[in-house]
Amino acid sequence: MLLLCFALVLLAAVLLSSLAHRTILSTAVLFLVAGFALGPETSGVLDLHAESPIVATLAELALFAVLFTDGMRVGWPDLRSAWRLPGRALGWGLPLTLVITALLAHYVAGLDWAEALLVGAILAPTDPVFAAALVGNDKVPARLRHLLNVESGVNDGLALPFVVLFLAIAAGSDDLHLGELGLELVIGLVIGVGVPWLALRLEKTRFFSASTAYEPLNAVAIGLLVLALGTVTHGNLFLAAFTAGITVATFGPRQREAFEHFGELIAELFKLAALLVFGALISAAFLGEIAWTGWLFAVAAIVVARPLALAVSFLRSGLSRTEQFAAMWFGPKGFASVVYGLLVLESGIPAADEVFHLVALTIVLSIVAHSSTDILVARTFDPTRTPSWYHRRRHDADDAPPTGSPAAP
Repeated sequence: MLLLCFALVLLAAVLLSSLAHRTILSTAVLFLVAGFALGPETSGVLDLHAESPIVATLAELALFAVLFTDGMRVGWPDLRSAWRLPGRALGWGLPLTLVITALLAHYVAGLDWAEALLVGAILAPTDPVFAAALVGNDKVPARLRHLLNVESGVNDGLALPFVVLFLAIAAGSDDLHLGELGLELVIGLVIGVGVPWLALRLEKTRFFSASTAYEPLNAVAIGLLVLALGTVTHGNLFLAAFTAGITVATFGPRQREAFEHFGELIAELFKLAALLVFGALISAAFLGEIAWTGWLFAVAAIVVARPLALAVSFLRSGLSRTEQFAAMWFGPKGFASVVYGLLVLESGIPAADEVFHLVALTIVLSIVAHSSTDILVARTFDPTRTPSWYHRRRHDADDAPPTGSPAAP
């Protein structure tokens, strides 16, 4: 039944995709709403629950595929030459977002400090997949797209140790397993770099060569091997996925080009399937269980936590005001937060259900808000679609030279 529902919603999304690209209609929201309508507590078409194995598995596969394809958009030289802005977002923005979100969870939602810090760690990662119109728009400054892309790919893995650490504290564990967490990160990094590098080196030898028809499958095989080895060795899958994509982009530009379109389609399918399943876990009764303080927290986590954190992080950064606003606003909560939220739900800590409710509500509101505004914000960077008076005002505010635009009427 899940496959049938996914196929029908996917067909509807394809038929409406042209309209979605021209308006605020979002494919992500369509799958989320479809999951909500088909869920067990709404119509009962889909019999899915948070404990269902397909839920966590699909969320992890979707996040892995998205991070792998995200990593392929940049190489090590790109990261070295343009690390300044992502470094600010990760070095300052990520911990500040975590802390501000935790403060809101404690003082607004009323959680204890351990659970509040746990919620902060879960909601700190970002996912610009839900702001695709911004990240994939060539008229948006390249440094802004690079910033959002690199930040989202790295902060998922960086947030994981904090999630596990605060989860152990919330569970009252005396053994926090910090050594195991560090080992997971190291193993994920080694697999993510070593497997693609070795595979690409083998292809360049005189004994091996991929045919044109099979060349797109080279990166697929690399990704599956990284996933399998990461699972067997208990390495950090998400860090392994992103570093594997970067390694392919660095040492195999031809393989990246062959895989690019095919890989994006695979990642998109996983993403939409995960959204359908996640939407099925949400219902009117589920949302009704959340107190008004929880709703206030969810809104504040979106419109206060990240904007405030990045406003501090980008002081004297050289970004224009429009770029700063876009970076501050586009911190959508996505697959990483879904996976980490499910991890908490499965942990059995006393406040697991309350934490999951707050996390799920914030993710839903974030997907709706960010997926519905990416087109609008992206248009502010397009001089052919934005009034000349707006650009003159924007450039004046940024101390840029006059554009020579005609006077406003």
